[in-house]
Amino acid sequence: MTAEFSHEPVMREEVLSWLVGNKSGVYVDGTIGGAGHARAILEATTGRLVGIDCDEDALAASAEKLASFGSRVVLVKANFADLSLVLADLQIDQVDGVLLDLGVSSHQLDAAHRGFSFSRCAPLDMRMDRDLKLCAYDIVNDFTPTELAKIIRVYGEEKMAARIAQTIARKRRIAPIGTTSELADLVTSVMPARMRQLKIHPATRTFQALRIAVNAELDRLPRGIESAVAALKSGGRLAVISFHSLEDRIVKNTLRDLAASCVCPRDIPYCVCSKKAVVNILTRKAATPPDAEIRRNPRARSAKLRVAERI
Repeated sequence: MTAEFSHEPVMREEVLSWLVGNKSGVYVDGTIGGAGHARAILEATTGRLVGIDCDEDALAASAEKLASFGSRVVLVKANFADLSLVLADLQIDQVDGVLLDLGVSSHQLDAAHRGFSFSRCAPLDMRMDRDLKLCAYDIVNDFTPTELAKIIRVYGEEKMAARIAQTIARKRRIAPIGTTSELADLVTSVMPARMRQLKIHPATRTFQALRIAVNAELDRLPRGIESAVAALKSGGRLAVISFHSLEDRIVKNTLRDLAASCVCPRDIPYCVCSKKAVVNILTRKAATPPDAEIRRNPRARSAKLRVAERI
């Protein structure tokens, strides 16, 4: 029932170049997924790696793929936003580097039963952590049209959000919307003909929005970045790969706040906030995959990499 958990790590060489300094250090992959980046880090170092993921399929696959590294690898089921708690439980005070590869994994999209994709008919689920109570079915069938429209508009940046929400509300009064195919067809039906002819599927933004809402992805991101920075030793680095503008904006703004040395209003003649910068931003402009990688792996086309170093 589960698809093989394969993963081609996005911007592998760029991540290694920016992230790995101390070859014998401790590194954290906060979203281990298919273990592609984790394996690359372990092969480039002689130290330890803590792999975190809230998806049990990812952890099971990673345990198998990284078994040859033995005690150098510790895998933990958790959300990367709880990195501080994970490291405290492992009695690790500081680390040399943290990687966060955000968003949905290739496996989650390809495993039809997980309900992330509209390409195959499956129950509406979309939970990365299957211990979560809320799933996409609940949002689609129980949230008010106003709440639905807000989720689709804000998290999906979908201009047709209000019409989609109203159409969902009318449909579910007849019968619950239970599958990815039902929802995809419904969203497609309300789109103008010109939008149905675009390369991107008409339901893409709606599915993205529901996934983000189910997993509280954007709400947890600032806390995850702050926890990662707090765990770094001086000179340690945080690398974050994002895949859409909402994520990247949060990453950019959170790192900028952490790099600021004063947040006093400009009309105050001297600093009274006593804020100190805790990172230097190393990528003033986000790095993107080379054309050759995008041709080889089309899912990399929207990736952006930002890196900061702990002061």
